[in-house]
Amino acid sequence: MTAQGILFDLDRTLVDLQSYTDYAAALRDLTALVGEQRRADVPDADWDAPTLSTMAILVALSGDGRWSTASQAVAKHERAAIPRSTSLPGLAALDQLPLGTPRAVVTLLPEDVAREALAHHGIHIDVSVGRDPRIPAKPSGEGLVVAARRLGVGVADCTMIGDSTWDHAAAVDAGAAFIGVPVTDSAFTPGVPVAGDRGAAIAAARR
Repeated sequence: MTAQGILFDLDRTLVDLQSYTDYAAALRDLTALVGEQRRADVPDADWDAPTLSTMAILVALSGDGRWSTASQAVAKHERAAIPRSTSLPGLAALDQLPLGTPRAVVTLLPEDVAREALAHHGIHIDVSVGRDPRIPAKPSGEGLVVAARRLGVGVADCTMIGDSTWDHAAAVDAGAAFIGVPVTDSAFTPGVPVAGDRGAAIAAARR
């Protein structure tokens, strides 16, 4: 059955921003603001240690009054990486989707940073759900549920395409289908559906 909506992760799925973001500096800024915050209980991922620690701390800060300031401190580094970021191969398949196919991004980046990155690379997405104090971040599936609702489709009729264990965990939590586009051989455990590239993932989501 063709997916009624396609939900994409952004970083390392559509655009490589992570490789150009100084998450080591972001982690230092974050720690200076909130101290040695205990990391949330989140899945491991094939990210570098500063990126994983930064995201895990932001998840742990959910509901904390310091979250917005902490997120802004990290966003400064993410936004600075946009001019150097690169779009990823296979995205021409986006232009071949049938007219009106609902598509959204669900990302750990703030929504404004996500939109700037997408605009910089000329990628059209209908809805963006980003880092937001009102929406539990991945690996929670709540962002996917919100994105599907904004697209006007059921989340169970959506396919999530992403590069990491956090994306897979969010899809499972939300009840969406999932197709991985791994960056490394250790990205996913055996049994997780993966595609050879983004074009193949988009084609599979339409079946």
